[in-house]
Amino acid sequence: MFDQLDTFIIRYEELAELLSDPEVISDTQRLMQLTKEESDLRPKVAVFRRYKKLEEEISDTEEMLSEKLDADMAELAKEELSMLKDEKEELEERIKVLLLPEDPNDGKNIIMEIRGAAGGDEAALFAGDLFEMYSKYAENQGWKVEVMDANITGIGGYKEIILMIKGQNVFSKLKYESGAHRVQRVPETESQGRVHTSTATVVVMPEMEEVELDIADKDIRTDIYHASGAGGQHVNKTASAVRLTHIPTGIAVAMQDERSQIKNREKAMKVLRARVFDKITSEAQSEYDANRKSAVGTGDRSERIRTYNFPQNRVTDHRIGLTIQKLDQILNGKFDEIVDALIIADQAEKLENLNNGID
Repeated sequence: MFDQLDTFIIRYEELAELLSDPEVISDTQRLMQLTKEESDLRPKVAVFRRYKKLEEEISDTEEMLSEKLDADMAELAKEELSMLKDEKEELEERIKVLLLPEDPNDGKNIIMEIRGAAGGDEAALFAGDLFEMYSKYAENQGWKVEVMDANITGIGGYKEIILMIKGQNVFSKLKYESGAHRVQRVPETESQGRVHTSTATVVVMPEMEEVELDIADKDIRTDIYHASGAGGQHVNKTASAVRLTHIPTGIAVAMQDERSQIKNREKAMKVLRARVFDKITSEAQSEYDANRKSAVGTGDRSERIRTYNFPQNRVTDHRIGLTIQKLDQILNGKFDEIVDALIIADQAEKLENLNNGID
């Protein structure tokens, strides 16, 4: 594994030269690609260089100890060697994490779908709470949230809401949110003060560009119809709503949020492409999970991943056994603690697989 270190360092030095090349500087797209690659490699190379320096220092110290030294000098050299070896062990663990295969989708924007599930109006209200939570978290991260479509209930919840979250490394932080989220609380309509349990489902999919997932026109059926619901008089006069159906999979996406048929088709196509990709990857993941269960779950929307208990101000992530008594803060978008714990659990499992020789 550590033979790769020289390769990374050589590539980093190549990038430094390329980024000062006038031809590269004048090519905006290539400059952005190389700048991102250099930025991604920089923290890794800093660790790799320190590791290689440590190897040299350990070798020099061992050579010194092989010579005749007075007792004091020998004792100091032994202490130095012990500290250097401890640091080397720590760096080896960090490097193993840095060398883990990266998810190619980690840097992507996401399309997120939140739906009220079991629990009627209360489930729809909870779907709204999740939407607010993710929106506030996105704001804290400096990301942009765009609501693509929403089906609002009479009391202000969501039967379904589809949103796009754009920013740096969105998928890497929110990809673990797919699954069933359970809420335990006393609904406002509950006169006896009894705690009810409801659920909402979340699906997180990376945004896929056309060049990454090409769907042939012949595989798409397009239906145009009049929009319904709120939106003014145009909903009855203009056939602007669009339904796209991917014939091979049967996946359908309807979009009527915009007045323009073209804009609705663009939005529907983004969601359709993400859902088709999600289906392809989910089927591959299901085959993998038949042999091995992931520590952070399969991401299947039917899998209960987290419980939000209002009476106890408690959030429990069932996949990693994490319980936090900060429900109010988490719903306010402050759930870095959960995100970080899930990332660490994922990395730990990958390291275990690597050490056990599991692909």
